[in-house]
Amino acid sequence: MVQGMMVAIGGFFGAISRFGISRLFKKYDHTDFPYATLFVNLVGSFLLGYVIGSDIAETGILLLGTGFLGSYTTFSTFKLETIQLHADNKWKPLITYLLISYTIGILFAFVGMALGRV
Repeated sequence: MVQGMMVAIGGFFGAISRFGISRLFKKYDHTDFPYATLFVNLVGSFLLGYVIGSDIAETGILLLGTGFLGSYTTFSTFKLETIQLHADNKWKPLITYLLISYTIGILFAFVGMALGRV
């Protein structure tokens, strides 16, 4: 019961945070490039690495990792936006988005883990 509550509470705040950030980006960014998703996924990669590297208790991982960061980041939106860029033949933004998302995302996760161990 407690484990489910930790995931639910974290998920609520993660989803609300993602929603707020997406709206903020849409207010100021009027391009086709998915900056909001890129931002939340890169920040989420770093933070998840930090949480895992910090060796916190299982309830903390459920609250922050599974709950908050699980709903804050979005793999499905990332994939949808990738497909949309491909369908629209927007090759430069597509390749840029993929390269940054995967390379920087993995790098940020490693950096987060390293800093979490400190």
